[in-house]
Amino acid sequence: MRPPSLSPRSAADVPAARPRPAGGPGRWTRPADVRASVRKKWDSGALPARFAAGRDWEPLGIPIRGPSAREIGDRLAEVRQWAGEWAEAGRGPLRVEYRQVGGRHFGANRLPCRAWLDGYDDAWALLRVRPEVRRLTGLIEAARGTRLVPWLTGHPLRALRVADDWDKLLATVRWVEQRQAPGMYLRQVDVPGVDTKFIERHQGVLTELLDAQLDPSRVAVAAPDFAGRYGFLRRPGYVRFRMAGGFLGFSEMSVRTSELLAAPAGVSRAYVIENEITYLAFGVPAKAIVILGGGYAVPVLEPLRWLTGLDVVYWGDIDTHGFAILNRLRLHLPHARSMLMDRATLLSHRDHWVTEPSPIAAPLDRLDPAESALYADLVSNAYSPSVRLEQERISFSAAEKAESGGGPRAQGGAGEGDAFRGQPRRAGQAFVVG
Repeated sequence: MRPPSLSPRSAADVPAARPRPAGGPGRWTRPADVRASVRKKWDSGALPARFAAGRDWEPLGIPIRGPSAREIGDRLAEVRQWAGEWAEAGRGPLRVEYRQVGGRHFGANRLPCRAWLDGYDDAWALLRVRPEVRRLTGLIEAARGTRLVPWLTGHPLRALRVADDWDKLLATVRWVEQRQAPGMYLRQVDVPGVDTKFIERHQGVLTELLDAQLDPSRVAVAAPDFAGRYGFLRRPGYVRFRMAGGFLGFSEMSVRTSELLAAPAGVSRAYVIENEITYLAFGVPAKAIVILGGGYAVPVLEPLRWLTGLDVVYWGDIDTHGFAILNRLRLHLPHARSMLMDRATLLSHRDHWVTEPSPIAAPLDRLDPAESALYADLVSNAYSPSVRLEQERISFSAAEKAESGGGPRAQGGAGEGDAFRGQPRRAGQAFVVG
C-alpha cells in the first residue's frame, strides 16, 4: 500500500483523524506570520530607511516552522491545508524554500522551511505599500538641492505622515532661509497656504528641518522658543501695575516688560498679586507698586531685574501650584516674602475651600519652614483631598488684619497696615499680586 502524500485531495479521501495532541497548527508558521514579521521592519522605519538611503537589498529569509513527523500523520488534512497556503504564497511575492521530509508511514514529502524576499519590490508587494514608497521617493526628489534629504532618508515614516503638507513645509524652510530679515515676526512668513497656525501645528518637524537647512550661525539653540531659535521677534510680554496716586497721569498701566527698565521713582516695595479683582481692589500704599501676576507671576517678573533692589511680597493661592510659583519666584528673587499663604489663613477659611484640579507633589526647596510644612500637608491631603484656597476667597478683613498686624503677616517681615484702606502709613513699598 502506498503511503499517503501531502498532495491536495478531497476531504472524503482524508482518513479519520486521530486524537490531536497539544500544539499543532497554531504553532505552524503561516504566510500571514511572515507578512507580520516584515511589517515590523517597515513600522520600525528600518526597511524604508534602507531603501531611501539607496542601499542594496539583502535577501531576507524567514524560517518556517511546520508540522512534526507525528503531526503529519495525526493532522493530515490540516497539514495539506497549511501546505496549500504556502504553495499559493510561493507564487509571489514570496519565494518558498522546501525541504524533503521522509517518513516510514507517509513516504517522502516536501515541506516549506523558509520564505524569502528577493528584492524591495517583493517586500512592497507583500506589505501592499507601493503607493507609500512612490510618495516617499517623490518627497526625496522634491528635496534635491537642499540639506533635507538626509532627514527624509533618516525619518521616512515621519516624512510620510507629513507628506500632504510637505510642499508647504519645504517652501517655508526655503522662505526662512532666503527671505527672513531682522525684526520680523512669524506672522510675516509669506508662503501660500502657510500661516502662524500651520507653523505652530508643525513646529516640531519645522525645527528639525530648519536646523538641518540653515547655517548653524542662524540657529540660537539656547533660545527657549521656536521664534527666538530662528531670529524672529517673540510676542512681547507685558507687566500690568498700579501705584498710589497713579503713574504718569494714569491710574493703571500695562507696558512691555522689555521697556520697563527701572523701578518707577520713589518705589521701594513691590506686591505681586495673582487674582485680577484682588489686584484692582488692593489699596496701594505710598511708595509701593502692585503688579498683577495673573497666574503667571514668574514669567512676568523675570525680566524686571530692578525688583532685586525692592522689598518683594508675593500673595497667591494656598494650594500646591501657589507654592510652586512662590518657589520658582525665589529662584530669581530669593528675598521675596509670602503674604496670607499660611496655615492660620487656610484654617480660618475652611468654608471657602475648593478642590485643586491637578495638584503637584514636586519637591520645593526654596520655601521657608512654615511654608514647607503647609505645602507638605497639602500634598499629603492632611486636611482634605486636594485642598485649595483661592486668593479671591480670602476675606478683605483678613487681609486688613494681616497688614495692620492683627493677623497672619507676610512671611519674613511685618506688613503694612494700609494696603486695603488706601491710607499710606509707611513709605517705600512695592506689592506684587499674583
